[in-house]
Amino acid sequence: MRTIFKISAIASFLFLGITMEAQKNRSLDNYREPDKNGINVFESPKDTVSTFDGLKVRVGGSFALQFQAIDHENSGNLELLEIGDNFNLATANLDLDVALYDGVRMHLRTYLSSRHHPEPYVKGGYFLIDKLEFIQEGFMEDLMKHLTIKIGHFENNYGDTHFRRSDNAQALYNPFVGNYIMDAFTTEVGGEVYYRNNGWLAMVGVTNGKLNQSVDNPETTDPSFVAKVGYDNYLSEDLRFRLTGSLYTTNKSARTYLYAGDRAGARYYLVMENPDASSSSNFRSGRWDPGFRNELTAFMINPFIKYKGLEFFGVFENSSGRATGEAEERTWNQYAGELLYRFGNNENFYVGGRYNVAEGETQDGYDASISRLNLGAGWFLTKNILAKLEYVNQQYDDFATTSIYNEGQFDGVMFEAVISF
Repeated sequence: MRTIFKISAIASFLFLGITMEAQKNRSLDNYREPDKNGINVFESPKDTVSTFDGLKVRVGGSFALQFQAIDHENSGNLELLEIGDNFNLATANLDLDVALYDGVRMHLRTYLSSRHHPEPYVKGGYFLIDKLEFIQEGFMEDLMKHLTIKIGHFENNYGDTHFRRSDNAQALYNPFVGNYIMDAFTTEVGGEVYYRNNGWLAMVGVTNGKLNQSVDNPETTDPSFVAKVGYDNYLSEDLRFRLTGSLYTTNKSARTYLYAGDRAGARYYLVMENPDASSSSNFRSGRWDPGFRNELTAFMINPFIKYKGLEFFGVFENSSGRATGEAEERTWNQYAGELLYRFGNNENFYVGGRYNVAEGETQDGYDASISRLNLGAGWFLTKNILAKLEYVNQQYDDFATTSIYNEGQFDGVMFEAVISF
């Protein structure tokens, strides 16, 4: 036992020394910083200037904690769980980013603590290839100035909302506490190829269509396809304009997860849940999954405008599909607009609001809608520490009398502290 302890201690000290050496310069090529410098960065930057001088490991992470003071109610036809004011579970991420070769980088994220899983588990990881120097020096050099290749088990680049959402403990990019009502997010095995030139962006990708990877039931799921086109550039020194359109489609699946793929959990704990609910089992509280299980086609349009400290981000999304037993497709639309004003030294403060609506046909045949208003403010104490305060009000309209959402609503205040490095 003492021998094992000694070996473990020596290995730990050696690893610590290697890690500290690797952390002296934390910058990587073509990398979205996890701190305030990553705000309003979408796809990882494309920069042909290389700083590679050998394998480099960057160890980072995030921590988030919320205080929730929310009340909920419905028509009373179905009983709601009694909830009060208190702290939610603290969540944590561990990130490993590794410069493997000139123009080749790896990312791996592990959820150390999340609402849905008390135990650590890997969200996913990928290779990002901006150069093909590992094949031959100068190989396809001119073309690779514009191309990026992404391969792995990763967060699909459908829409721009996933760049502004909270990913478990990485909540620093999100100006509000909650994500969108229809939270488009899934991780699948596949690849994406990007072409960028003078502000123009084009991406095409293909995945195996599975969130949970397995080799059984081989005929139940077809590949999914993802695509995006857009323009992102500064029209003047103070005016940035971005507009993208995205597509996600799969025509056969044992289970589609585009609106149910976040295993970490939603921020509004146990709202609109029944008395038997638990935070871990009912981890999608406050979100809406249209229930498209077997086939799905969705497209999203996102405008983004930033003029000095004033910032607008918009969402128009149309999604249609069906589940087992449904003869015809159903459709859900989502609309959202965010308006923020960032001010102070280095824009360390912001105030703003978001209005979000999702509407469509439920599985029991009702034309229902959900609307949410968020009013919030934030303060970057440092570039790695953010404090947020938010008021949220969510309304459920035209749901069946047998639904727990019938005449439902929740509203209240959320406070969130985020550390990311």
